[in-house]
Amino acid sequence: MSDRAVLHVKGRVLVGPDDVRDELWVVGGRISYERPPGARDIRTVEGWALPGLVDAHCHVGLDAHGPVPDDVSEKQALTDREAGTLLIRDAGSPSDTRWIDDRADLPKIIRAGRHIARTRRYIRNYAHEIEPEDLVAYVAQEARRGDGWVKLVGDWIDRETGDLGACWPREAAVAAIAEAHRLGARVTAHCFAEDSLRDLVEAGIDCVEHATGLTEETIPLFASRGVAIVPTLVNIATFPQLAAGGETRFPRWSAHMRALHERRYDTVRAAYDAGVPVYVGTDAGGSLAHGLVAGEVAELVTAGIPPVEALSATTWGARRWLGRPGLDEGAPADLVVYEGDPRADVRVLAAPRRVVLNGRVIG
Repeated sequence: MSDRAVLHVKGRVLVGPDDVRDELWVVGGRISYERPPGARDIRTVEGWALPGLVDAHCHVGLDAHGPVPDDVSEKQALTDREAGTLLIRDAGSPSDTRWIDDRADLPKIIRAGRHIARTRRYIRNYAHEIEPEDLVAYVAQEARRGDGWVKLVGDWIDRETGDLGACWPREAAVAAIAEAHRLGARVTAHCFAEDSLRDLVEAGIDCVEHATGLTEETIPLFASRGVAIVPTLVNIATFPQLAAGGETRFPRWSAHMRALHERRYDTVRAAYDAGVPVYVGTDAGGSLAHGLVAGEVAELVTAGIPPVEALSATTWGARRWLGRPGLDEGAPADLVVYEGDPRADVRVLAAPRRVVLNGRVIG
């Protein structure tokens, strides 16, 4: 499609869950709801159109062993694009992926810098591994490197106790989160267990990843503070396998991981019912494959979140949370077209009919 060509998307355009229009036009890579005068070179795409999907927990430039070369990062981003993911919140990566911003054919990325973890309390080669007295300085560093987010590792296995344990003293978390906010960045944290949640929320954290340790005591705290969660249920599905691998050395940790897995759906539904904001994220890029966004939406529905709300968690609501436009007049034309109505059956998301990125049909 040439730069002068016009794209006509018609059928059902889901500008919002209840704002459904018959068509939109793409001119110069941007959305318009008025037919451009004198348009001749027109390509038409028909179906059910959604804003480009959001994966709010994804790692481009990372695999199970650490940073990867640019060609591998490119393949990861392309896999996400083919699945309809056109906006990624990269929740921690040791690789410099800024070059992706210059590629109009790759998803847009909002970066959280590199993970910040306690010494020997995270996956090797992933994070800055530091002690609490250095936390504020490293948070400031990653706030400046990122795109408005910083990623902490809130808990991990403690070899002395043989179980999951909080990584940061409360006072260190308070000071670090305050510094991030001073610099205009939001803070999120990897948290599997229960112990770190209250301190992090009361310290002012903005989001928690996984959040499998939520309880009836901490869910109201999240709700009252407006702290979002990104459950990454497609990743939590691996807990039994992880537990089996650690059974001999860390039996207490293994039992804990199994318990968190067993109650995962109840945890997510209880959080949603209490008013905790829930968003879609896959945790792709570590040991998990990219392109799993449709599966994560389906998992939220399995957990008991209404389909339209699960859909919003990867489209309208997620984009609003991240401060990025959807199918708005004048916005970049990043959208995905499907055969059927995804509000009626979210499984439709697994088979995009067309992917449009920056106004160009690329899939």
